[in-house]
Amino acid sequence: MTVSAGIGIASFNFDDARGFWKWVDVCEAGGIDSIWQSDRLISREGNLECMSVMAALAGATRRIKFGMNVASLGVRDPVLTAKQCATIDVLSEGRLLPAFGLGSSRSRDYVATGTTTARRGKRMDECLEILSRLWSEDTVSTAGEFFRLDAASIAPRPVQQPLPLWVGGSAPKAIERTARWGTGWQAGIESADKVAPVIEAIKAKAAEFGRSIDEDHYGAGFGFRFGNAEEPIMRRYIGGFTRSMGKPPHAFTAVGEPADIMAKLKSFHDAGARKFILRPIASGTDDMIDQTRRLIDQVLPEVAGLA
Repeated sequence: MTVSAGIGIASFNFDDARGFWKWVDVCEAGGIDSIWQSDRLISREGNLECMSVMAALAGATRRIKFGMNVASLGVRDPVLTAKQCATIDVLSEGRLLPAFGLGSSRSRDYVATGTTTARRGKRMDECLEILSRLWSEDTVSTAGEFFRLDAASIAPRPVQQPLPLWVGGSAPKAIERTARWGTGWQAGIESADKVAPVIEAIKAKAAEFGRSIDEDHYGAGFGFRFGNAEEPIMRRYIGGFTRSMGKPPHAFTAVGEPADIMAKLKSFHDAGARKFILRPIASGTDDMIDQTRRLIDQVLPEVAGLA
């Protein structure tokens, strides 16, 4: 069993593209397990498109893994997505970590792409089946409500066999999807006490399907900052989070010294999580790099000790 820490980004918190790649080099050289890009198409805030980031990272790095946290299958075509993921996995020599979720029904991405939210759960079920089968089978035929394939195949198929398929979400249907199709589960914005029962429910449902998910393929994440809650950046973060989520971020954020960040991480570890996506609360290239280097130097050795 392994315990590892990746780093997640949503907003483009860099001065420019050069700053982004400088930060990627720090992650690659410093032993960060993986980089995870959130998925959002329509936003006033700067956000990179996650599949494009995966392709760019495949060519710019040699060791680090990378994934989407999480890509919304509600607005994506499964055949195109399957082909994109297979291509990226081949060109990165097996370093892609595909992760998918349903996406919020309130997301403007649905309206902007002309995608209905009606029966979006059923649509995602069909998408997950198509992804999983196209990545592993010679030919795939399906006759679903939303998608129909007739002896379809893609080549080259992913280097990783099976290609990991991480699923997000904690609703009963999300638990069932993870148990049926997933090779891993990634928590969303959920506290440690909410994560534990979801993990147990996934294990129980997977057993019903005659499947199992590796113990170290249950993940969780939270925002972190080396500093204090009175910093202007933290005040802005807390205010914005509270307005958008309707609750303060304390259960999903660690602020302070390395011991504070490890305490939050251990609470999720005790709940059964073994893969962590830690999101720097930072602004600008220098701040992002400083927060990341402190994570590498002061927290990663402690994470390794949990294995």
